[in-house]
Amino acid sequence: MIRKADINDLAILTRLASSLWSDCPESDLQDGFSSALADNGCACFIKYADDRAVGFAQCGLRRDYVEGTNSSPVGYLEGIFVEKDFRKKGFAKELLLACENWARAKGCREFVSDCELNNGDSISFHEKTGFEEVGRIVCFKKKI
Repeated sequence: MIRKADINDLAILTRLASSLWSDCPESDLQDGFSSALADNGCACFIKYADDRAVGFAQCGLRRDYVEGTNSSPVGYLEGIFVEKDFRKKGFAKELLLACENWARAKGCREFVSDCELNNGDSISFHEKTGFEEVGRIVCFKKKI
């Protein structure tokens, strides 16, 4: 079962997301999800196996230009995660479909995502679920 999350799911989302974004403090994740759940331009979905929450996906609308797109807004996959013991069962694909359906209902004709250049598992997931690579970038910064 997949269910759209609401504010009562904050602890579940934070727990699952802490495995995906382990370098991010839980308090920051909780604050981020709290804001996302209150925003009509964002959605989070939770995948349940029996009664246990085993995965989540977060998506949103992007109105600024997104690489490779021709329309606005576009649906954007912010993050997707399934616990290790529940992978290879199609759960991530189901979560992605929930996000795509949500974005379509919001008027989007395109759905996009990104990942780190060295994240082979994520690249493979994107390719297997119908995403087309549109570019690669290297990000820079400097202190001023």
